[in-house]
Amino acid sequence: MRYELDLFGVLIPTLLLWSVVAYVLARIVSKLIARIGLYRWIWHPALFDFAMFICLVTGLVLGSAELFS
Repeated sequence: MRYELDLFGVLIPTLLLWSVVAYVLARIVSKLIARIGLYRWIWHPALFDFAMFICLVTGLVLGSAELFS
């Protein structure tokens, strides 16, 4: 896995890129969960959203390591 991405001469860590992608995915999933009404059954929605974000980042990083190595 490459640890830095060269974007027009600026080195950007790939973890930042995957974090942004995971944030967008987490927001979409959060909106879907709210629309369905599953937040009624979740004890702490903010903690759940944070844990979901961490799981998405981890999955994207590990998946990209398998795909791009």
